[in-house]
Amino acid sequence: MSTLAEMLRDTTTLEASESEWLHLLVGDWQLIADLSFADLVLWVRGGLDGWRAVSHVRPNTGPMVFYDDIVGRSSSRSRAAMLDQAARTQQMFAKPEPTQREDISIREDAVPVCRNGRVVAVMTRHQNLTGARTPSRLELTYRDLADSLMRMVSTGDFPSTSAPTGQRRGAPRVGDGVIQLDVDGLVRYASPNAVSAIHRMGHVGNVMGEVLAQVVADLVSRAGMAVDESLAVVATGRAAWRTEVETTSATVTMRAIPVIIQGVRSGALILLRDVSELRRREQELLTKDATIREIHHRVKNNLQTVAALLRLQARRVPDGEAKGALEEAVRRVGTIALVHETLSQGFDETVDFDEIALRGLRAVVEVAMREHRVESTFTGRFGRMRAEDATALAMIVSELVQNAVEHGLADRDGRVDVEVERVTLESGEEQLTVVIADDGVGLPAGFRPVLAGLGTRIVTSLAADLRGRIRWESNHPSGTRVVFVARLRPLTR
Repeated sequence: MSTLAEMLRDTTTLEASESEWLHLLVGDWQLIADLSFADLVLWVRGGLDGWRAVSHVRPNTGPMVFYDDIVGRSSSRSRAAMLDQAARTQQMFAKPEPTQREDISIREDAVPVCRNGRVVAVMTRHQNLTGARTPSRLELTYRDLADSLMRMVSTGDFPSTSAPTGQRRGAPRVGDGVIQLDVDGLVRYASPNAVSAIHRMGHVGNVMGEVLAQVVADLVSRAGMAVDESLAVVATGRAAWRTEVETTSATVTMRAIPVIIQGVRSGALILLRDVSELRRREQELLTKDATIREIHHRVKNNLQTVAALLRLQARRVPDGEAKGALEEAVRRVGTIALVHETLSQGFDETVDFDEIALRGLRAVVEVAMREHRVESTFTGRFGRMRAEDATALAMIVSELVQNAVEHGLADRDGRVDVEVERVTLESGEEQLTVVIADDGVGLPAGFRPVLAGLGTRIVTSLAADLRGRIRWESNHPSGTRVVFVARLRPLTR
């Protein structure tokens, strides 16, 4: 199905700012649908009868009207007349009689969506009247607030461009709690869920008739918490803004929508939600992440201590095979420590391996440069991968680069090239191909990996752990070329 942006581009000649206004409306109109207990449909000029549906939202608070998706459809002639009327008069227009569709009685009205005095679309509201009964005070208040927001849509006062975007998880919705304020910030109505949220914060007694800003400020002060500067703005409903209030017993997120009639603020709608449990879980995750990072940090420190002890021991061993073996062990322990160092700086059990590969390559080359000139290149990207894959891959790359420098180039100048390619297979798995080539002396006659040194046997074993394969071949015109192919574990478990 086409997105709203694609449908607007293909159907209308709206300016970029007008299309963005419709995106802003659609991003926030669930609020109106829930307050209205009704479906909302956005129509723009286009289609066979002059109008085309480009977006649709169903209520979370009541029965829906349109079970099938109507986005992309053209309007009927009778509905087009209602849309034309709303667009022409720039006022809300309601059908005098309910519409019958199958066994459903539907109340329909339309409101022009205006931007800078120009009608850019029309929004229709469709309420299912099946099983209608005498409305409660909650329903009457919600519909009154919905009508106010609809009128604000027709004057270009809703949605608000000043409202912050990218709110945290737990943003309040109509079902979480609604408070209606008058122009002075007094509570005219509070839904049962809203009253419960205020009581969980520590307020005792009735909320109706109280100044909400004073009630909340007193609760925060008694709890010894810092009062956020946005609290007064939100709790009085003076501006479209959000805040989060924390007391010793609860954490509540609040959102204010000023109600503007004929350019004058007449009150406000406050949405609020108790997010205490949500924030507790987030804090647990943060604590868990911090603990995991601390563990990786300590593992890295311990590995570096082991490497230092091995290095100290190597200094006491006379030159020879034992000294070389200890120095190799120091390098391998350091490679593993590098992975844990990277993990200790992140927030999950994945790492960006490119930094690890570059640091390892530079470390080997810098040591080799003390005796002869070695150039290196690195092309492609490893990307992010799981910690267990990163540890094995770090050892493989380190061993192969070390072999290229130590055995391929020996005591001559030369170069080592690392090339990486990562692709997604049809099965969804990630396949990684690493090519390490040098222009050195090449493979010895009769080379067989199973009979080679410890480093080569380590590489072969780790390649199997990564469900990979590895081969050594001659590089042209000279040197050795090693191709390693592995399948990486998915980033999410």
